[in-house]
Amino acid sequence: MKKVLVIIGCALLVLSSCTNQKQDDIIQPEENEGDTEISIIPNYSLSEDQYKILLPYRPSEARGAITNQVTNRVDIDELEQGLRRHSTTVFDPKKYVFEEGQYLNTDFIYSLIDSLNPKVKEGGGKDEQIKAHRDNPRVFSHILEQNFLEKKDNKVDLVGVSIGISLKSVYRFQTEIGGPYYYEKIPKDEMLAEGKKIAEKILKEMREIDGLNDVQIMFALFREEEQSSPVPGNFVAKTVVGKGNSSIDKWETINEEHVLFPSERAKDTYNEDYQKVKLFSEKIAEYFPNYVGVAGDGFYIDKNLTSLSIEVPIEFYGKGEIVGFTQYAYGLVKEIFPNHYDIEVTVTSSDGTESLIYRHAGMDDPKVHIFQ
Repeated sequence: MKKVLVIIGCALLVLSSCTNQKQDDIIQPEENEGDTEISIIPNYSLSEDQYKILLPYRPSEARGAITNQVTNRVDIDELEQGLRRHSTTVFDPKKYVFEEGQYLNTDFIYSLIDSLNPKVKEGGGKDEQIKAHRDNPRVFSHILEQNFLEKKDNKVDLVGVSIGISLKSVYRFQTEIGGPYYYEKIPKDEMLAEGKKIAEKILKEMREIDGLNDVQIMFALFREEEQSSPVPGNFVAKTVVGKGNSSIDKWETINEEHVLFPSERAKDTYNEDYQKVKLFSEKIAEYFPNYVGVAGDGFYIDKNLTSLSIEVPIEFYGKGEIVGFTQYAYGLVKEIFPNHYDIEVTVTSSDGTESLIYRHAGMDDPKVHIFQ
């Protein structure tokens, strides 16, 4: 790994003119440090619970691998963002800097996935092949690495790593190339047991990598949703391994989920929230004939709604109609939804996003942006 020199820089990468800021403290490498990079830590993060990101931005050593392993785009987003969110409980965003994983490369990840998933013997009739797959599902999809750095003097040192282990809830397989797909649901308890074994083996491999021998590591197990699901899966368990340790002691259960609105799950389990989304949809339908319904994603932690995202697809015939619709939807958000969770309403058409209404938990009034 290259050493990294640090500059406390401006939020914008304009090194020569940062308004009301001091000149950047540019630290030049010593003559015997020819492989050392000059880097910047921005002065500001977007919020207190988000990490500052080391610049220039260095992509992961396994860049792009996740898209070959995890088939649902919303799962990919939640795996990346959710792992960073859970990392804040271990690696303080006020103290540490974020960087994509720099240690586990694509070949290493593919090799581990292949070795830690069961092998299905070829041969036999079609029924035997189907049974062999159902009895030996490939649960393990992907490893996501995130690094956390601490500034010390003129350099940043790696102090911690978070590892997201992505696991299937449904195993999709073929018995022959070009043949039909078959599906095997994987019970959560079986997936958890397998995920914990996989984490132990990944940990032992990581401890053999130079630079990872003596750092704190958080492991989090992610349960994917079905490939066609409009909402993502969720993290189900996590653990923290102390510096230098090569075994996992105990796991902490994570009780969170993404719930589709409208759905039977929302209606049966979170009926009060379901009724609010339903009322919002009905009120819009009263006045806008081009409206076709809403799709919502409610994110729950310990059964409590923490954020609600709603997409409203509708066809418009002019900018005035967009403004009028957004004004009306703004009023409905204020009237219907309480302010103890984040809410975001995205108004879309065949041309893309038309407007955005959002309100953070605790705020009285939503904010609005109409795209030009």
